[in-house]
Amino acid sequence: MTVIETDRLILRPWRDSDADALFRYAADPDIGPIAGWEPHASVEESLKIIRTVFAAPEVYAVVLKTTGEPVGSCGIMSADSLHSAEMKQGEAEIGYWIGKPYWGQGLIPEAVRALLRRCFEDLALDAVWCGYYEGNIKSRRVCEKSGFRYHHTNKNIISPLGDIRTEHFYRMTPEEYHALYDRHD
Repeated sequence: MTVIETDRLILRPWRDSDADALFRYAADPDIGPIAGWEPHASVEESLKIIRTVFAAPEVYAVVLKTTGEPVGSCGIMSADSLHSAEMKQGEAEIGYWIGKPYWGQGLIPEAVRALLRRCFEDLALDAVWCGYYEGNIKSRRVCEKSGFRYHHTNKNIISPLGDIRTEHFYRMTPEEYHALYDRHD
């Protein structure tokens, strides 16, 4: 799997040895439920997630360069994997979360920009989606800061937790990506 480096982060595959760090952040009840998943209940559960969900292609641990600790996760879900956007072949959805101590530091927008580069420059995708549930203002800000454009809203959908929610979807095309991120100097 690819390892991606940014100014402050290393995006790399999850390892079994990351289970303690994953549990430390994913057990926080302010993290998972707003994104549609239960807080982790044990280090063993976190290890199981690493070996299953996080073992998918293009799912990365968000690792701080300064400490070497994984503090969140981000990934690219293709049209044939588990996702929430209504995607076509050649499209993908970016998902992400980060531990509460790291909120508001611009780390996830930095990771998302790196994933967008991967999506459009390496994987040559036709479009990339990003979504969030109503009330998840921090995820909305990541969408906006990363240059996604609002596309549509789905109401009365059942989340993975079994409750009824509203989900907002943003989208980016290669043309929009290149207009935002290409440097012409």
